[in-house]
Amino acid sequence: MLDNMTSFTIYTLLEPRGSKSYRHMYFTCFLFLYFLILLVNIWLSIVIVLERTLHEPVYIFLCNLCVNGQYGATGFYPKFLYDILRDSYVIPSYMCAIQAFVIYTSAMCEYSTLAVMAYDRHVAICRPLDYHSKMNKFSCGILLGFCWIPPFITMSIALFLSNRLALCKNNIDKLYCDNWSIVKLSCESTVTNNIYGFILISFYFSLFAIIILSYMKLFFACKASLECRKKFWQTCVPHMFCLINFTVATVFDTIYSRYSSNNFPEDLRNFLSLEIIIVPPLFNPVIYGLKLKEVRRRVLKSWINS
Repeated sequence: MLDNMTSFTIYTLLEPRGSKSYRHMYFTCFLFLYFLILLVNIWLSIVIVLERTLHEPVYIFLCNLCVNGQYGATGFYPKFLYDILRDSYVIPSYMCAIQAFVIYTSAMCEYSTLAVMAYDRHVAICRPLDYHSKMNKFSCGILLGFCWIPPFITMSIALFLSNRLALCKNNIDKLYCDNWSIVKLSCESTVTNNIYGFILISFYFSLFAIIILSYMKLFFACKASLECRKKFWQTCVPHMFCLINFTVATVFDTIYSRYSSNNFPEDLRNFLSLEIIIVPPLFNPVIYGLKLKEVRRRVLKSWINS
């Protein structure tokens, strides 16, 4: 087994079913999706940045969610579109590591941002008198740092642990690179990677549980007041939709990556693995733009003026 270990410089990615026959259709659809993701996220970000009335924590964190959506989508779409055009699904090892880093840090940042938004809503609804003292510029900066810095550090460590492994395969059974797919190419012991991955999964699952408990507490706290209930439905329900949608896709992707089965339909598997890259970047700005009154009003105003 040791003789088969080597260091591959090129990995082979999964080729989409019917890619040769439907190559132009795939390219058109994914190019449109990427363009739409960039359009809605950049537009909403610009509206929030330019409108001084939207310079409040809840909208700043929403802007961060939009920036993260662009960041994560850019980790996947340009490479995938290039592969479709060339009809060649290969990727250099260093680019594979970069793609895995971008997609994973984007997923972690999504969770962190949703957690920060849940905390912001908790303070706004449960402790409104303390809101401006607790959610000042300094604390907002700290919370934004929490959204980005831990994902970058933890993912850097994960990739370091993966890249130290000698590989005996170079076929990644996925349309894009992720860290666990790289780990599975090794014939060495991956106990350290498993333990580290379990710690990360446990942390973000705990974060998910804390967010859900926070929203449950908010829901019961808002039952006594009509104004609080209105604020809850207007600002917290979109957070919950985004969180549940993203969590379902992430759980499937994590479980399948670690415990894949050949009996699972390939088309459904590909769709669910792409769901975290396609749906949240589109879903988040659209639902917030429609649900949050101030954002909706400013977006419509910018559309009419343009």
